[in-house]
Amino acid sequence: TDLDEQIRLYREAIRLQPDYFQAFNNRGNTRAEKGDLDGALADYNEAIRLKPDYAAAFNNRSLARKEKGDLDGALADCNQAIRLQPDFAIAFYNRALVRKAKGDLGGAIADYDEAIRLQPAAAEAFCDRGVARQAKGDLEGALEDYDRAIRLKPDYTLAFNNRGNARSDIGDSNGALADYDEAIRLR
Repeated sequence: TDLDEQIRLYREAIRLQPDYFQAFNNRGNTRAEKGDLDGALADYNEAIRLKPDYAAAFNNRSLARKEKGDLDGALADCNQAIRLQPDFAIAFYNRALVRKAKGDLGGAIADYDEAIRLQPAAAEAFCDRGVARQAKGDLEGALEDYDRAIRLKPDYTLAFNNRGNARSDIGDSNGALADYDEAIRLR
């Protein structure tokens, strides 16, 4: 497959330049995409060993750790990525996902806020913040976030579906059905 070929090419690049930390990181991404989380973690660990201030490797390792259920390790990696690169919007977004998974909705919303401040066109951050707000009972805030996500990405099926749920929660059955219909149409 293409992923196997990418892994082969990264292996060759590493053979030629054993301290090529970006190749370890990128091979880790490819292994993660293939579902080889243990291999991905080994590559991220090596990238970090070679370049301890490489924020992207900490961020990527956080995703693999989260996927494996190691939420504390994932949170520590997000924190380190943010310490190393305080304007790293995706690290704030990923930390929000980890905090949400840990049940810390307030912390998740704060991180979504920062990710949005750093990257105001991130439709996914608006949509996910809407989910966290909805879970906290802030339906108006959730609706605003889903509206914003849809304005940024008009074919965002999940945002339509989530907005339909929020509209249903406030008793707007017609609005909810319209959003569900649009989500189905976009699929």
